[in-house]
Amino acid sequence: MRRDLLTSLLAVVVLTAVLGLAYPLAITGIAQVVFPGAANGSKVSFDGKVVGSKLIGQEFKGRAYFHSRPSATEYSGDATFFGNAGPNSAEERDAIREELAAYVSLNKPYDRSLTREQVPVDAVTESASGVDPQISEANARIQAHRVAAVRGLPLDRVEGLISDHTDGRSLGVLGEPCVNVLQLNIALEEAAPLR
Repeated sequence: MRRDLLTSLLAVVVLTAVLGLAYPLAITGIAQVVFPGAANGSKVSFDGKVVGSKLIGQEFKGRAYFHSRPSATEYSGDATFFGNAGPNSAEERDAIREELAAYVSLNKPYDRSLTREQVPVDAVTESASGVDPQISEANARIQAHRVAAVRGLPLDRVEGLISDHTDGRSLGVLGEPCVNVLQLNIALEEAAPLR
């Protein structure tokens, strides 16, 4: 029995050293050499300062910016989760109704033709992680009317920025085209700064 305990203890120590220390350090080192930007969190800089990550959504306030999807985590990357509320949940239904009313209220003054039925689902629902950095192209195009009017830009110029920052489907077939909100807002600041 003593021999079995020593063998087991040795196995735990060796496996911990190999799989818990050596392997993660080796993979981290390789990632730093091969993919340094991604290995460091895909940080995005603007005016010489890191302003976020292209992988983690954040909240943008004010009428002059494109807004991200709603977030149950207040856009905190260290507390991501999804709600288990189903389609019959009264709480979820009420939350979506509130988000829909807020979205229409924010954008309708700039696009009088906007109806509740035109609002894309990603504008009023949370993503699975709560920190999705992208919105749908349809969502961005609705918000473009507001952003263009507030910044005094032609609508076609703002829509051009949306087109420039729209990512296609992964591998050409997976998912839907989407727009990274942080990168779009940075391009907007470069085109027409709010200073």
